[in-house]
Amino acid sequence: MTRPLHILVTGTSRGIGESILEAFGGHRAVGHSTGGGNGRIAEDLARPGVAEGLWNEALERLEGRIDVLVNNAGVFEAAPIDSADWTAQWERTLRINLIAAAELSRLAVLHFRARNGGGRIVNVASRAAYRGDSPDHWHYAAAKAGMVAMTKTIARAYAGEGIYAFAVCPGFTITGMVEDYVASRGGLASLGELPLGRPATTDEIAETVRWLSVDAPPSATGAVIDVNGASFVR
Repeated sequence: MTRPLHILVTGTSRGIGESILEAFGGHRAVGHSTGGGNGRIAEDLARPGVAEGLWNEALERLEGRIDVLVNNAGVFEAAPIDSADWTAQWERTLRINLIAAAELSRLAVLHFRARNGGGRIVNVASRAAYRGDSPDHWHYAAAKAGMVAMTKTIARAYAGEGIYAFAVCPGFTITGMVEDYVASRGGLASLGELPLGRPATTDEIAETVRWLSVDAPPSATGAVIDVNGASFVR
């Protein structure tokens, strides 16, 4: 029997992250959230320099071995173009959505190489990486595009060492993070064409992440999987 994988998942307090954590039944998964609780590691990824502490805490809980890193933590906060703190809003979103993920990915690659056993990184990006987002969310789209580019770079750089990287690009998924956004624009009818007839569920995103983390073949490294009900195809 294959031994259970040791997995770190960021941003697991609710929504997609909570579902991802639950999807890893049979494996040992440690979750993270800003406030902690329910066994999650507490760390605020908006603060520079906290990634190493988060990583080390996860290593301690997982007996010194991490096989899979899932970067899911993110914020979706507006930065109107006429906002007085527009730059600060950009810096916060990029710090949480991209830079913290990059810092953790670096630590993961170094750990995988030191163990000489390979490992996997799965980044939860967004269809915004390819189609852009609203006028108030340039920074969100830019961060998610950066995450996709980072994923592909890691895949190309380290595949020969058994280190694989993947990304998932959800469209609208009904979670706490987007419910207020949808409601402010008139409900689900405001989302535009939804060929599937509904937004994705958190369980659908979680199952995609689980497959990439556990079952996807090595030759799929560098892949970006859209899970948006054909609302955006490329």
